[in-house]
Amino acid sequence: MSAPSPIDAAVPLPITGELDLHTFNPRDVDELIPLYLSECHARHLREVRIVHGKGTGRLRLRVHDILKKSPLVRTYRLGDERTGSWGATLVNLR
Repeated sequence: MSAPSPIDAAVPLPITGELDLHTFNPRDVDELIPLYLSECHARHLREVRIVHGKGTGRLRLRVHDILKKSPLVRTYRLGDERTGSWGATLVNLR
């Protein structure tokens, strides 16, 4: 019996406009974030909240690097005291 392929092991993520990355390693979000933003855009969700946690800041920096390069992103900023502070990034899509 062979090991399941990554496709077989994939878990569908609901497209709600909020993406919680607490369980992800920074190197694992390079494909996830662009795909999630694309799905949000296709569903006419123009405000997205990406929760990366406060931690060491590595994941936040990776998220911001990805957002800088995305043609779908109009603006992004850290959350405020009601939306996660510096543990979340709020994204406005085009």
